[in-house]
Amino acid sequence: MLEKLPEPLGHALRDARAGLDKLVFNRCGLRAGHGTLVLASLAFADHAPIPARYTADGEGVSPPLHWTGVPAGAASLVLIVEDADAPTPEPLVHAIVVDLPGDDGALPEGELHSPNHEGGGAHEGRNSYLRSGWLPPDPPTGHGTHRYVFQLFALGPGDSFPAKPGRSEVLRAVAERGLASGMLVGTYERDGSEKIRSAAAVAA
Repeated sequence: MLEKLPEPLGHALRDARAGLDKLVFNRCGLRAGHGTLVLASLAFADHAPIPARYTADGEGVSPPLHWTGVPAGAASLVLIVEDADAPTPEPLVHAIVVDLPGDDGALPEGELHSPNHEGGGAHEGRNSYLRSGWLPPDPPTGHGTHRYVFQLFALGPGDSFPAKPGRSEVLRAVAERGLASGMLVGTYERDGSEKIRSAAAVAA
């Protein structure tokens, strides 16, 4: 929906950003000395651009992810993806996945439900548009580069998540049961040419 903002408004809002300090990673209060998870993707490198295939300007499927370093005491993993540069008071949530197995593993491309794609059946929570699944990146045209932060947390035993957990449930679970964490940052920027390329592809 943010892509529908007119470009002049995107430029006007360039300094309006949620900020990294408001990410779950920085607000969950994990104690010093907690473990580190290694989170990566075959689709993009850390702090590198996310290919258009995984955004609102392409097919919009969720990117592949894989991770290592899960501690022996982990009961499950939870993933939350947030846009740290959304022109909103809090980061925009693009995906939540809970109840991932508590060991090294992966999510294949397209595992999450997204527009025009059914997904693979993961336990998905609510994104900021109150829908389950992957919300493809769609930064406002002219707003500059957005950082999409994939945050993975290993959790100890505890209460089950509700059917469609939101950000508050994830934040509480990580604060209470977090054992280790990892982060992967992908970037994306819309300068107007993406829509032109997408329209040309449809016309072809």
